[in-house]
Amino acid sequence: MPNESPPPPTDDAAPARFDAEQAEILITRIRQNIERALRGKPEVVRRAVETLLAGGHLLLEDVPGVGKTTLAQALARSIDGSFSRIQFTSDLLPSDVLGASIPEARDGVPTGEFAFQPGPIFANVVLADEVNRASPKTQSALLEAMAESGVTIDGVTHPLPEPHFVVATQNPLEHHGAHPLPESQLDRFLVRTGIGYPDPADEAAVLREDPAATELPRLQPAVTIDELRELQRAAETIKFDEALVGYLLAIVKETREHEALEIGISPRGAVAMRRAAQARALVDGRDFCIPEDVRDLAVDVFAHRITVDPRSHHSRDGEETAWIVREILEALPIPL
Repeated sequence: MPNESPPPPTDDAAPARFDAEQAEILITRIRQNIERALRGKPEVVRRAVETLLAGGHLLLEDVPGVGKTTLAQALARSIDGSFSRIQFTSDLLPSDVLGASIPEARDGVPTGEFAFQPGPIFANVVLADEVNRASPKTQSALLEAMAESGVTIDGVTHPLPEPHFVVATQNPLEHHGAHPLPESQLDRFLVRTGIGYPDPADEAAVLREDPAATELPRLQPAVTIDELRELQRAAETIKFDEALVGYLLAIVKETREHEALEIGISPRGAVAMRRAAQARALVDGRDFCIPEDVRDLAVDVFAHRITVDPRSHHSRDGEETAWIVREILEALPIPL
């Protein structure tokens, strides 16, 4: 199955290096480090870290200038990872993202051999800026690399670095020259959310201090790459008991039967929710999931995976699908 739904850990797998309490300390360190550069958005930072720990990718849908680039850069610095930014435009080619095989030469004479030149996708944290401005072909190349955790060029597969975390952005107000991601490609993102404008007090602090210019360049790693990999392994071991399986499947069933929806949540979407809930529990220092983990993540994990029936009276924007998910959650009892 693609990158977003790895098999669950087996009983004979090596135990994670960190327990829940140790993991919470390291995760808090990461979050506080990022918040030095991105002020007043602790929940957004939390969601980004949860997505990273779950091994997924993040789609930020928001207007320009609210801190999307700062978030991605601060996260990369906090985990001591490599960072690249790809500005998606209408003329961007798949090879501009993935890389290409180029002819080799010695002393200016072609050898007849080719060497792979990696593209900017080969980084631990990749900011795919304004992804909806690229052609569908280039979008598909990016998302296929995300799903497969590698790039295949001329029959040779080149694995992407681990961890590999894509933060893609799209401007909801941009229409001219844009190619919105279809549902099948939106499904590759574990979480879709926004950042939003800061509160007046936080915005005043940003105006006085400009943390993106002053704090961001000075950020030091909060954890190592190896420690982050161990945190991701720890998230996979978080307990998700049968009562929560039933609760999750009840939500999934309602999306498939809702009168306003044409497409409900797929099995891959259900697995994505389990992984996100496990990461959320780890962020809170627990070694088990609770119903609130599923409930609080449902809109960000599910709303972009469902499709409104065009024959219904409902609109087809993201706010409408979020409202439908909330409606389903309100109608279902939370297991005790």
